[in-house]
Amino acid sequence: MDRRSALNLQTQIFEQIRGMILTGRLRSGQRLPSSRHLCQQLRVSRITITLAFARLADEGYVETAKSLGTYVSRQIPEQALHALQVDPEPNAVPVALDHFRPDLLKIRSHNLVDAKQHRSLIDFWVGRPDARSFPLRTWARLMTKRLLSAGTALTEYRDPTGLIELRQAIADHLRPARGINVDPEQIIITGGCQEALNLVCRMLLPSGADAIVESPGYAGASYLFESFGARIHAIEVDERGLDVARLPDVTRALAYVTPSHQYPMGYTLPLDRRLELLAWAVKTNSYIVEDDYDSDFRYVGSPLAALKALDRANRVFYVGTFSKCLGAGLRIGYVVVPPSLLPAARHYKTLMNNGQPWLEQAVLADFMHTGSYARHLRIIRQHYLGKRDALLKALHSHFGHGAAIGADAGMHLVWRIPKHFPAASTVVSKALEYGVGVYDLSARAAVSPAKTAYAERHLMFGYSSLTEKQITAGVERLAAALAEPATKDKRPESAMLS
Repeated sequence: MDRRSALNLQTQIFEQIRGMILTGRLRSGQRLPSSRHLCQQLRVSRITITLAFARLADEGYVETAKSLGTYVSRQIPEQALHALQVDPEPNAVPVALDHFRPDLLKIRSHNLVDAKQHRSLIDFWVGRPDARSFPLRTWARLMTKRLLSAGTALTEYRDPTGLIELRQAIADHLRPARGINVDPEQIIITGGCQEALNLVCRMLLPSGADAIVESPGYAGASYLFESFGARIHAIEVDERGLDVARLPDVTRALAYVTPSHQYPMGYTLPLDRRLELLAWAVKTNSYIVEDDYDSDFRYVGSPLAALKALDRANRVFYVGTFSKCLGAGLRIGYVVVPPSLLPAARHYKTLMNNGQPWLEQAVLADFMHTGSYARHLRIIRQHYLGKRDALLKALHSHFGHGAAIGADAGMHLVWRIPKHFPAASTVVSKALEYGVGVYDLSARAAVSPAKTAYAERHLMFGYSSLTEKQITAGVERLAAALAEPATKDKRPESAMLS
């Protein structure tokens, strides 16, 4: 017994005897020493032995026969004990994966966490809101108020489709902001947009079905469709967004699009293509998922109404999220479901997780109903506009005008690398040596055909989480990185900017 261990003596006895049983050193039906004998041998109290034996009995490892003593349980199958003694081979693939789902070994997922950010002093990571902009005081006040009046809300199951107050608040927001006239019952609250996509896939994407994605586009959707066994049709985008004329001649397909601010390139799908896309859905008996991930940030002109606002045939699932305007840590998104599919959507959502956490939903509902959300959007929209302008000014100053794409909206823009500079992957490496994180399309949840102009001649700059001072300094360092070969770490100590 180790009397200096953080584990108490009772637990040490329990774990050692359990280990001897599982490794076969103590066999099924074998009698254990008496508690009196063990307490003398181990120099512990008899009650310690008794409690350890009681725990072993409760978990099924031993059984006690009156007047006969304590024995290793006869209910533990010998073959189970032998199996536990087999040491797995190094790097062996679990048999269960290969036997039941060979395709599990091929599953891919997108990367939402920057593994390099701890090395980059100025990080243009895409899709990250400014942590300083989170309305912490208001949120804390509303959360305290809800907690004090929670009653049974924290201890009981709620509606799996979401808190009705939040769904009503979202419906009230969508009417003027996106032109969508929707009943709150059509809205299902999800854990971000990715769960919303999972819900739609479970409903409409059997194995072997056709799925249409943009190229380049959001890998989180493409990889998800792959995991359901879909046939992927990657349709290239041009300066007007998805090239609708290239849509395949298929039926009962599912198309994923980002029409308001195409991800990652930032193009806006014009009205004529939107109408063509809706007509295609009706003609082919297909459905469309509209991901409106950052539509709250529009800097030039008035945004077009959402694709869902034009949908008279109820062929569009509209997906929204609060990850960009508030924070991904809240894990709150939503999907607007066509009325005819609501019963099925409700059942599938219930099977997935029985609903999102009540407290976050309730606080967000209050945040929206009190007008705080609208004020928050106005404030951060102006902040992000200033950051976007600082980035455009810096890029223009160092590299000339006209190379920025998708700057009219959103939280990032794409920079077309001048022809005399190396390929995107090389620029990324050079910039990192100067303490700057910039990203090619493949690094930021975007898929594109290999060896295309998109993949090799474009970089993504997320600006929403940086200060204007950081943005200016970051582009200045990028220019220095591209002006000469970067052979060593050239980050100055003064680079830490707040």
